[in-house]
Amino acid sequence: MTRNFDPIELEICWQSLIATVNEQAKALQRSAFSPIVREAGDLANAVFDRRGRMVAQAVTGTPGHINSLAMAVRNILDEHPIDTLEPGDVIVTNDPYKTAGQLLDVTVLVPVWRDGRLIALFGSTIHHTDVGGYGIGAGGRDVFEEGLWIPIVKLMVRGERNPDVWKFILSNVRQPDHMAGDLHAQMASGEIGAQRLLALCDQHGLDDIEDLADEIITRSEDATRAAIRELPAGTYHSRATLDLADGSEIEIVCALTVDPDAGTITVDYTGTSEASPWGINVVRNYTHAYTTFTVRSVLSPEIPNNHGSLAPIEMVAPEGSIVNAVSPQPGTARHVVGMFLPNALLKALAQVRPEGSMAEGSGAVWTMQVSGNHDDGSPYITAMFTYAGGVGARASKPGLDACSYPTGVAAVPIEVVEASAPIRFTRKALRPDSGGAGATTGGLGQTIEFTVDTTRPWQLNAVTSRLAHAPEGIFGGEPGAAGRFSVNGEAVTTQARITLQPDDVVRLDLPGGGGYGEPNEN
Repeated sequence: MTRNFDPIELEICWQSLIATVNEQAKALQRSAFSPIVREAGDLANAVFDRRGRMVAQAVTGTPGHINSLAMAVRNILDEHPIDTLEPGDVIVTNDPYKTAGQLLDVTVLVPVWRDGRLIALFGSTIHHTDVGGYGIGAGGRDVFEEGLWIPIVKLMVRGERNPDVWKFILSNVRQPDHMAGDLHAQMASGEIGAQRLLALCDQHGLDDIEDLADEIITRSEDATRAAIRELPAGTYHSRATLDLADGSEIEIVCALTVDPDAGTITVDYTGTSEASPWGINVVRNYTHAYTTFTVRSVLSPEIPNNHGSLAPIEMVAPEGSIVNAVSPQPGTARHVVGMFLPNALLKALAQVRPEGSMAEGSGAVWTMQVSGNHDDGSPYITAMFTYAGGVGARASKPGLDACSYPTGVAAVPIEVVEASAPIRFTRKALRPDSGGAGATTGGLGQTIEFTVDTTRPWQLNAVTSRLAHAPEGIFGGEPGAAGRFSVNGEAVTTQARITLQPDDVVRLDLPGGGGYGEPNEN
């Protein structure tokens, strides 16, 4: 018998679900070992129904992770159907082509049981410190060089550790204690979610959440389609150019088609650059994640992000292109292209809803990873730390300074980075005049300088972009400043890991955002 919810009870249940996934995320963030998770919030948490549909997501985390997780759970359940799971089972994978696109992002799925029946699943995806291999950089020549590939397997079986899986994982990473700690944090956060969900079922007399999920997802989909039906029909074209440190360029081409009759929006990336030899290729899930995020940000940001609100947004991405990578194309630094996609897509959306769009911003965060050996010979490796440039201006507001749009990752505090390795920061400041002028101005980039206090050579994995093509303004706004990546004042012109010497100084000048509208003459 179908359970009907009156508006008041539905709102109470919905707020309880949001509180549940938010508590799941907080438990994960507080117990994680990796600073990029603990300090920066590089994670995603969500609850799924028995059919693998995302019902609710935590408010913290990144669009690339959360919307990839929404797609990943269905891939996981294809290999481990609901009816084959038993109480105490936990599933793990970092299959990049079925989840979030890089081996460092590990997904853990914790089923919820009620009266001997599986009623829901809590999923999490986080950036682990290390999975062996190349590290957080773009220099891997294929996915197999980038680290350990964990297929979709059971991490726990009927409540007991799956010993061979644990041994295989921990034997292939540089910091097994960190890896184990983060995996336990993911499982514990799923258990927190399960406890809170069971309490919700008790309070409202629910045997499962299927009827509740149907109500939430249907309402979200209907509201999204209604918003699309208010838009003018047509196909709107745009493109954007992304340049890398080695001088290579990537063209993102998109055609956005609005079909009000069907209540759908289709984004077609045909014509976009082919896959790169560098590890910046984006899998379909990750492209879909930032595509849906961008469309929903302009179209209907107030509608909950779940299976229903994502369903009306369709995507075409040519297989083997840089936005739909296939094995063994490398993708550890896939965020460089993935986080740049909104810059191209927003230009198309500006033709549909100009007041809701924005100028180009710096795009992807710049990621750094330092490794080497202490003077006693013992190794050190930092977790990824990131810095952001300026955000593009909007119709009514200037762009944000040094903000990590379109991701939700915060900067790891320099004190935390310095505590993890012998890194010493000598400068961290906003970059003056880097935002583009306009009726509203683009956000400022920032300047970072650091060195490593060591007597030995050390390695830097750095992923930068937008060093030649500055973020463009829109509707007459002026461009922001392009970025610059240098060591001892000399520009770095490679995407690969570089070896540096004691006292070498790394300087990052991050791009500023473009301006919106013609600059005021007064």
